[in-house]
Amino acid sequence: MKDGFIRVAAAAPKVSSADCEGNTRQILRCMEQAAAQGAALLVLPEHSITGYALGDLFLQHTLQEAAERSLCMLIEASAGIDTVVAVGLPVRRNASLYSCAAVFQRGRLLGVVPKLHLPNYAEFYEARHFRSGRGLSGSVRLAGFEAPFGADLIFECGELPDFKIGIEICEDLWVPCPPSAALAQAGATVIANLSASPFVTGKQEYRSGLVRSQSARCIAGYIYSSSGEGESSTDLVFAGHLMISENGRMLGEALRSGMIINDLDTQLLTSERRRMTTFAGDEGAFRTVPFSVERRQYDALKRPVERHPFVPEEGRLYRQRCAEVLDIQSAGLAQRLRHTHAKTAVVAVSGGLDSTLALLVAARAVRQYGLDCGISAITMPGPGTTQRTKGNADALCAELHAGLRTIPISQALELHLKDIGHGDSHDVT
Repeated sequence: MKDGFIRVAAAAPKVSSADCEGNTRQILRCMEQAAAQGAALLVLPEHSITGYALGDLFLQHTLQEAAERSLCMLIEASAGIDTVVAVGLPVRRNASLYSCAAVFQRGRLLGVVPKLHLPNYAEFYEARHFRSGRGLSGSVRLAGFEAPFGADLIFECGELPDFKIGIEICEDLWVPCPPSAALAQAGATVIANLSASPFVTGKQEYRSGLVRSQSARCIAGYIYSSSGEGESSTDLVFAGHLMISENGRMLGEALRSGMIINDLDTQLLTSERRRMTTFAGDEGAFRTVPFSVERRQYDALKRPVERHPFVPEEGRLYRQRCAEVLDIQSAGLAQRLRHTHAKTAVVAVSGGLDSTLALLVAARAVRQYGLDCGISAITMPGPGTTQRTKGNADALCAELHAGLRTIPISQALELHLKDIGHGDSHDVT
């Protein structure tokens, strides 16, 4: 947790349809594994206690009670675990049934968040079994606890105020105005999505784009966990798609994998939000649920750290980025040459990298924008000039059809050194 880094995990345990006890054992293993890795948050799939592909079984009283008993077992098992866990299950409240995320830690149910948008198209028919949690607030009696209930909950860490968790469930991400946008504006820096998204051709790439995009829009960490092995028991196939993204950057992604773990930089996220003055806050409509985690320092970060953060690795993206840099510089220079009615662009050329780029940009600006402007290159060889660098400058100017003028400065430099009493010494000073 030093410097705002928070370790988070997304897991897709093997599921057996309607076998709450068996699924609970799988979830317990994930909790133990996440805790052993020092994760402060573990996100599991939608209906991970019961299984998602159950159809009308969701309406059975026996299944609903079994799910609640399993949640009670999980909460009890979390008494000695510091990790905050978000798990999916059907929850009864009054006369309605909701698809929910139960959030618990250290033997306590922190809150229950219902799904807002229920898909009832294509392969989905959730409205047959569940009701939307839109507009609902208050509390719910569940697993022996009276816990806050509603999509207006933000779970806030007392030891690290920048670590605030918001919850949305599966389809909530796919709608025009995802709940995570409002959660982020209310202060949530980490969004957890408990999902059960089927494996359909082309959908994986689209899903990844949604997660990256939403994490960028919200300037947040986004943890996505979708159902995997064991769910493919009906006409649907599930791939266990796991993702952890931060402000538009995918930190980790896996299919058919039990768990992925990465570190989010919450300090970076809050800093970016302050810098971006259009990121407006709206905290009034949300309730805060406090929780506490042990402060710890990780031996090593579980996130990719780029050696060259501003230059991609070799490949298509590298070439694309280089082309963008040239286009930006050329467009800017072309406007200035055009605005000043310049007849000649004068470029000092040494044969080194900086002057080579300057000459290339000037030539690109003149040619790409059809400017009536010549290019005059000037090279000024001195005591430090080698034949290689001088030759590079000559060859480049010839290739670009730029006029080259040579102005030697060796004698002028020797006179200057003599005037300041430096003598013949050519050291760094």
